[in-house]
Amino acid sequence: MFDFLKGGARHDVPGVKSDRKLDSLIRSASDKRAQQYDRDDALRKLVAIGTAEAAEGLLKRFGVKVDPSINDEEEKQLAYEGIVGIGQGRNGDHEEADKPALRTAVIEYVRAYCKTAENLTWALKVLRALENDAEYEDELLVLLAAHDTEYTRNVEPKVNLLGATESLRGESARNAVEAYLGDVNETVRFHAVHSLFEQGDVAAIPALVALLADEESVRIKNKVAEGFVRLGWRVPENLHVAFRSGLSDSYEFRMREDGAVAKN
Repeated sequence: MFDFLKGGARHDVPGVKSDRKLDSLIRSASDKRAQQYDRDDALRKLVAIGTAEAAEGLLKRFGVKVDPSINDEEEKQLAYEGIVGIGQGRNGDHEEADKPALRTAVIEYVRAYCKTAENLTWALKVLRALENDAEYEDELLVLLAAHDTEYTRNVEPKVNLLGATESLRGESARNAVEAYLGDVNETVRFHAVHSLFEQGDVAAIPALVALLADEESVRIKNKVAEGFVRLGWRVPENLHVAFRSGLSDSYEFRMREDGAVAKN
């Protein structure tokens, strides 16, 4: 009766009796000023609760950085494993028939997190663990399409997504990445170039050569030439003039008469 009067729905975790308590655990788990053992305790209790709302709370830990870095990494790993476990129905007390809906709810919370997060590294790892290959590829392309190539204060989400697209293959993935060869941020363009070479699709050659024509960053020009050398790609004859012109201010690489690129 005492517990009832104090309010809230009970969870199967000792000491967790209400939504207010859940909110308190979420705050503690992502409080960079809290003691490490308090955050750890809150994280473990959220994992044990095992609801989609607890997973949403665990996501907030990804947005906080604490010192020392080893503790930060361990806590984020704990949050990651907890969210995946909840999404797979392994944490908490769930009926088998409820697990698909739980997975869907957790993924929705991750999607919402990705729309505003400063860094997507851990969130993307969660999606990779909870989704099959086709679902994950679609997810990445949708998230990437939500950004544009204009100025933004924080480019980390774009960089994270471009890094994740390195493992993708096919025209849709290539087109999505090629769009970022025109980003106003040099770092984003650099990572777009890297992703295209990791995808290994020779259909990206025209876009890469076109990039050289307007690119001011020698670092990126060298990255393009380095990719041609590494993969053994040859510049098509109709693009020889454009490639040579674009690479004219780089002294590390040259294009031979047969279109092969080599280091000087």
